[in-house]
Amino acid sequence: MKNKYGRLSAIRVIIAGERIGSQEELLRRLHALGYACTQATLSRDLKELEVTKELIAGGECVYLLPDSPMRPGAESPCGVSMSGEVVAVGFSAGMAVIKTRAGYAGGIASDIDRCGFNSVLGTVAGHDTIILVFREGYAKHDVLTELERIIPGIKTLDIL
Repeated sequence: MKNKYGRLSAIRVIIAGERIGSQEELLRRLHALGYACTQATLSRDLKELEVTKELIAGGECVYLLPDSPMRPGAESPCGVSMSGEVVAVGFSAGMAVIKTRAGYAGGIASDIDRCGFNSVLGTVAGHDTIILVFREGYAKHDVLTELERIIPGIKTLDIL
């Protein structure tokens, strides 16, 4: 049985070199290389490697490494526009809930975190929902002003 570090390296090589669109497809590639692992193990590996599933040019959803040149905004995460992927936002007690199109929450939350906004303490993402926590001393207006850099029009979205 091959070890975890070899498997992580193989995952990086596969994702960097191929357009992988599902965990099942990635599992098949790993098994072909002699790595026996479960879907649960693969999920943990993808999280550890900070792999996200994102829409790339041409409309295809694929797994991308954080440093992938195909990743939207890889060179400057704050320069990417995500206005079409975010559908609604709501606020309560120092937090925001951001609703996205299905499958986009992880990538958008990662970009928000990587931008290092002063007003944002951190994010937690699900499949189509992001919970964003404000830093002490910041308000809804401060967060919206910073998010506007990557989500143009966020101030005009539906309020949850």
